[in-house]
Amino acid sequence: MENVTDKYDELNFNIVLVEPQIPNNTGNIGRLCVATKSRLHLIAPLGFEITDARVKRAGLDYWKDLEICFHDHFEAWYNSVEDKSRVFFFTARTDASFYKIDLQKGDYLVFGRESTGLSDELFHRFQSQLVTIPFPGKVRSFNLANAVAIVAMEGIRQLSLIE
Repeated sequence: MENVTDKYDELNFNIVLVEPQIPNNTGNIGRLCVATKSRLHLIAPLGFEITDARVKRAGLDYWKDLEICFHDHFEAWYNSVEDKSRVFFFTARTDASFYKIDLQKGDYLVFGRESTGLSDELFHRFQSQLVTIPFPGKVRSFNLANAVAIVAMEGIRQLSLIE
């Protein structure tokens, strides 16, 4: 695992992408992490090279300000988490609304691959920590970058960091 030095005076959230596939999504999420003072964790394998121009373009010139950690596999990341009760796994395959959670600074917000979401193994292993973003319309799920933005900004609102 490679870590970047802490760049934020106070960390708000840990955004965790498990095996992301689309560089533009990761770049957008990286920019969002800078905006929300959140650390980005990328769990391999990645579906792209982190040096991909599409990642950098989506992250604009904020990429240099991003606090990012790379993890070789899920267990390497999970073993580094001190308070495992503050890990939330997002999926469209549950009815538990994330709006019923009181998010706290340092929480881990975990999102699966764009094409498949969380693996069946993670889905079954972390049943009690699964949450969803409820919506009234007729879609199966949100785009990954949109989902992360919804969750991160709700967290910022809950922490009363914006009005």
